[in-house]
Amino acid sequence: MKKLQSLMVGIIFIILILLFGVRQLEKSNGMSGAKIINMYNWGDYIDPSLIEKFEKESGYKVNYETFDSNEAMFTKIQQGGTSYDITIPSEYMIQKMIKEDLVNKLDSSKIEGIETIDPRFLNQSFDPQNTYSIPYFWGTLGIVYNDKMVKEGTITTWNDLWNPELKNNLMLIDGAREVIGVGLDSLGYSLNTKNNQELEESIQKLRKLTPNVKAIVADEIKMYMINEESAVAVTFSGEAADMMAENEHLHYVIPEEGSNLWFDNMVIPKTSKNTEGAYDFINFMLRPENAAQNAEYIGYSTPNKAALNLLPKEVTKDEQFYPSDELLSHLEVYEDLGSEYLGIYNDLFLELKMYRN
Repeated sequence: MKKLQSLMVGIIFIILILLFGVRQLEKSNGMSGAKIINMYNWGDYIDPSLIEKFEKESGYKVNYETFDSNEAMFTKIQQGGTSYDITIPSEYMIQKMIKEDLVNKLDSSKIEGIETIDPRFLNQSFDPQNTYSIPYFWGTLGIVYNDKMVKEGTITTWNDLWNPELKNNLMLIDGAREVIGVGLDSLGYSLNTKNNQELEESIQKLRKLTPNVKAIVADEIKMYMINEESAVAVTFSGEAADMMAENEHLHYVIPEEGSNLWFDNMVIPKTSKNTEGAYDFINFMLRPENAAQNAEYIGYSTPNKAALNLLPKEVTKDEQFYPSDELLSHLEVYEDLGSEYLGIYNDLFLELKMYRN
């Protein structure tokens, strides 16, 4: 009998160990229970105090992971190893994820506060009727310059970047669509062109820009410009806002020829194990006070028109960050190019970087 009791205790002990192991595995894979929300977002793309506020109000625990590119995010979600409930892709990637059946259709009856979103930022071509996504932030690609090195008002177009006086004084963002887009916009071509001749003209013109290019970098641009290590940079509007807050001599310009209008939207991946929690988070972020707090912390433009009344007027009245309808009409949203032309853009960009060296 004692042997049988010992055997039973041993079996129970082994079962407990296995259950603990399963729980830990589920936790590591983002599957640790209904009160967990697994969020996959860009780095430093939400005010941490908002996550704390949401957890306190809702009782959910947010597991927060970050990615550094749309492509990295897409690959991980496609592989399906982690059950993310919320992620925040950009417009062209949302379009691709819809095609690949990686995101859930939204149940409009569960969304509270969609009326707070500016109608201009709804029903975009990448997601008509917002069937799959809800706007989170939006912005532009433009030029930031230092008025101690460049006379104020002399940079208004992409073509101004080719000025020989900027030799070795220009920072380019490390992105194929962005850099090739500078060439395309300067020539009056679409940012989504699949015309090989137009792409070749863009690359040929960008080669002539290389004497002015000091570096092609990503996040480092912010510190370089704040520390006045370069006169001019091509960067996103939110990054420019952060730089300008740290250095009063910096200015941001949306080029007259046009530029990229980008959107980052909240979606619920097909991997979600807690869609109810995902809807709760979306509704939380649609509340004007939360959207305003997030915009003030991050520096990007909020699509939440009700939140604008809670932000400083000097910010919301600045057309470089909240452009007029006329200026918006000159901007273009990236589309999913498909794998063939995405590869062509990436190859051309790599060729340009190698040409520089």
